[in-house]
Amino acid sequence: MSLEYKDLASIQETRQLISKAKTAQLELAKKSQEEIDTIVKVLSKAAYSNREKLAKMACEETGFGKWEDKIIKNAFASKTVTEAMDGMQTIGIINEDKEKKVTEVAVPKGVIAGLVPSTNPTSTVIYKALISLKTANSIVFSPHPSAKKSIQETVRIMVEAGKEVGLPDGAISVIDNITMDGTNELMTNNDTNLILATGGSAMVKAAYSSGTPAIGVGPGNGPAFIEKSANVSLAVKQIIESKTFDYGTVCASEQSVIVEKNNKDKVVNELKKQGAYFLPKEDASKLEKYILRPDGRMNPAIVGKSPQHIADLAGIKVPTTAKVLIAEESRVGLHAPYSREKLGTILAFYTVDSWQDALKLSIEILNQEGAGHTMGLHSYDEAIIKEFSLHAPVSRLLINTSATLGGIGATTNIFPALTLGCGSVGGSSTSDNIGPANLMDIRRVAWGVRELDDIKREENIVTNNKLDKEFNFDENQLLDLLVEKVLEKLK
Repeated sequence: MSLEYKDLASIQETRQLISKAKTAQLELAKKSQEEIDTIVKVLSKAAYSNREKLAKMACEETGFGKWEDKIIKNAFASKTVTEAMDGMQTIGIINEDKEKKVTEVAVPKGVIAGLVPSTNPTSTVIYKALISLKTANSIVFSPHPSAKKSIQETVRIMVEAGKEVGLPDGAISVIDNITMDGTNELMTNNDTNLILATGGSAMVKAAYSSGTPAIGVGPGNGPAFIEKSANVSLAVKQIIESKTFDYGTVCASEQSVIVEKNNKDKVVNELKKQGAYFLPKEDASKLEKYILRPDGRMNPAIVGKSPQHIADLAGIKVPTTAKVLIAEESRVGLHAPYSREKLGTILAFYTVDSWQDALKLSIEILNQEGAGHTMGLHSYDEAIIKEFSLHAPVSRLLINTSATLGGIGATTNIFPALTLGCGSVGGSSTSDNIGPANLMDIRRVAWGVRELDDIKREENIVTNNKLDKEFNFDENQLLDLLVEKVLEKLK
C-alpha cells in the first residue's frame, strides 16, 4: 500500500472508530453508577489477571525496561487505580448542598483520544481506559507504533471482559493503521471531546495545538536533594530503587542528585555501597556524547536500558554489579546532557555549599527542563521543606520517598495515576495526577436565594458605611495626619 493510501486508510479507520465511540458513549451515559462501577471492576480484574503476560509482551516488543517491573505497573494501573476510585461518585447527582441550594451533576466529556507512549504502553492503556469508563466516557487509543501489538492485546482483553457486563461496542478501541495523519484526525475530529496525551514533547504540543481540549504532560527532569538532616542510607536506597525501576522509564524518576559539600563523602560512599558506579571523567565524557541526539533530543537508545547496555553502546566498561551510572556535573543547560531528562539508568551528581544553593540549582535545572513536574527532597528539617514547597517550580514535591513511585501515587497518598499534570509553568492544563475528576464536567443547578432589590439594599448599606469610615474623622485625627505629612516632607 502506498503511503498516500495508507494515510487515507488510517484517517477513514479513525473516523469510524470515533463514530462508534460516540454511539457507545451515549449508551454509557444512560447507565447507573452501579452499572458503570461493575464494568470498571470487571475490566480491572481482567487486566490484573493478565498483568504478567502483558508486561512480557511490552518488554519484548519495545525493548524498554524490565518485565518484572512492568508487572507492578500493570497491577498499579488496574488494581490500585480501581481501588482509589471505589466509592467515588461520577454519575448523575454527585453533590447536594441544601443550605446553599446548589446541586452538582456529573457530565461526561464524551469521546476521549488516548495517546499512548512506548515506555509504559500496557499500563497506560489500562489506566486511561478505567478512568475514562468510570466517568462514562468512551476512549479511542492511538498507539505508539513500536508498542502496537501489546497495546492492541491490552484493549482486546478488556473489551472481551466488558462484553459480559454491558460494555457497549466501541467504548474502547485502538487504531490499527497507525499514521501521523490518523492520529491528527483523532485529535482534531469534531466528535473528539478531550485528548489525554502521554508521550514526547512534540506529541503533547500537537495535542494542545489541535483545537480540542487536552490534558498533556511535559518532560520530567526531577532533581533529588539529599539534605544533611536526611537518613542518607534510606535516601540512597529510595533513589536507586526509583531510578532502576523499569530501568528509569517513568518520567517522574530522578534525573540528578544534589548534595551539600559537608555531606558529600557520606552520600558518595553510600551510593557506591548500594551499587551506584561513578564514571571516571574520561568515560563520563564519552557517555555524555551519547545521551542526546544532534538535534538536542534524548537518544532513544539509552531509554529503558541497563547500565551495562548503555555502557556498551558508549564504548566504555562498567562493573557487572553497577545498578546506575553517575557522572559528577556542575553545568546546567541545553548542551549539558547530564542536566537533561534521561529515561535510563543515568544520574547527574551536583555538589553545592548550602541548602539555599541546592534550592537555586533545583530551580535552574527545572526551569531548563521539567518545570511543573516532580522533585525529590530527602530531609527532616521542616523549615527547609517549607522553603522548597514554597519555591520549587513543581507540581509534586516528594519528601523522603522514591520519586518514581511517589510521583505516581504508589508510595504517597496522592491519586494513583500514570499521567501527571505539570501545571501552567510546565505548559499543562492542570497540575493534578489525572483521575476521574479531570474527565467530567460539573453541571451546577442553583436556586435563587435573593432578589435584585436585596442586592441594591445591601450595596447602599455598604456604601454608606464606607463613606462614614473615609470622611468622618474627628479634628484630632485630621490634625495628626496633617502633622505627619508635614514631617515627612521636612525629612
